[in-house]
Amino acid sequence: MRVLFVTMPFTSHLQPMVPLAWALRSAGHEVRVAGEPAFLDTINEAGLTAVSVGPEETLESRLRTLRQDIDPGEGITPDFGTDTLYKVGNEDRDTLSWENVTFILDKIVVPMSWVLNDEMVEDLVACCRSWQPDLVLCDVLAYAGAVAADAVGAAHGRLLFWLDVSLRLRHDFLDALERQPPGQYPDMLREWYAEWAGKYGREFTEELTGGQFAINVLPERCRLEPHERTLSMRHVPYNDRSVVQPWLHEAPRVPRVLMTFGRLALRWAGPPGMTPEQLQESLDSLADLDIELVLTMPGEIREQLERVPENTRIVDFVPLDLILPTCTAMIHHGGSGSFNGALLHGIPQVLLEYSVDAPAKRNVLRQTGVGLSIAPGDVTGARIRECLTQLLEDDAFRVAAEQLQQETLAQPAPSALVPELERITAEHRTRRARS
Repeated sequence: MRVLFVTMPFTSHLQPMVPLAWALRSAGHEVRVAGEPAFLDTINEAGLTAVSVGPEETLESRLRTLRQDIDPGEGITPDFGTDTLYKVGNEDRDTLSWENVTFILDKIVVPMSWVLNDEMVEDLVACCRSWQPDLVLCDVLAYAGAVAADAVGAAHGRLLFWLDVSLRLRHDFLDALERQPPGQYPDMLREWYAEWAGKYGREFTEELTGGQFAINVLPERCRLEPHERTLSMRHVPYNDRSVVQPWLHEAPRVPRVLMTFGRLALRWAGPPGMTPEQLQESLDSLADLDIELVLTMPGEIREQLERVPENTRIVDFVPLDLILPTCTAMIHHGGSGSFNGALLHGIPQVLLEYSVDAPAKRNVLRQTGVGLSIAPGDVTGARIRECLTQLLEDDAFRVAAEQLQQETLAQPAPSALVPELERITAEHRTRRARS
């Protein structure tokens, strides 16, 4: 069969797709990956065939414009987004007001869908009409992929490498909408999908927003909003070009702790939410601990530090699957690679809640006991030291992390999913033919 992956132009979004793409390719299926022009080389470096879709202007540029255009206003506090997403991740969802749900959808989710997807749709549909894929697997933010798959009758699913905040918000919105006066409030996400679907002779269905199925790399205990048809898949790290540095061959003399903020966040604005002064304070607060702190940090940001403590090693980049097996704990910003890597290797973690779904991950850490989290406004050197010390001294965190590691490893490898994807695609063809 022919399988088209659709990705946003971020390495952190492509990388979780690569092992499954190669599993399908190795099983004899044709595989292509659709991405924006500036991202094609990154796709090719993974050994995959790239298809150009979308505008020449980079997504970074378009997202910066979007951020400038979003005006919280309307009495919304600066921590509105974090507070709302925490409630989304909390079991008690009744505290979400209609105003909160609609604000985050209408002011953030739907505008993001426009910026990320509007200029991709026509190119994707043209690609699908020409190549006729049987299955389209979409990045969680690649809404255009569902529209294109529906336009040509292909099966389509979403590949989840983080907590499914968007599906949770969609469900919360629909539940809240039912309690409002009929016809008084618009469903902007439905309108976006319906307008594009209508251009290709199709009608809106909720399958467009959530996919016909989902592939989820998180263990079941960590999932926020399971799709009614979810395929579990083990997280398999992929890091582009990887080299084992000589210092990794030697076992650490003292507990090794990895601190990382992700390559994407660092390239855009330095450590997310942190000023150089705050980062320096964090390093200083850990300087007297009997640990080896490994901090991933590009040179241009490293130069802003006044000093580097003796127990700290700074490196530009190190693949997580190479260093995490040597670590005792991890401090990170909530990125999917960091969070999933810690689960895979059974490493207790301190989560600095800077990623979009970090408030929901906070709930996961509390429920599973595999780590601690710090809200953005509470991130200080003293607080990071306090949390890390807890992880290092309380063996319960390690035991819980190792238990969750076993659940992670028990999930099927990407190659084991191939027969199920073949069956789903065949079922969809039969259903489509009958309709």
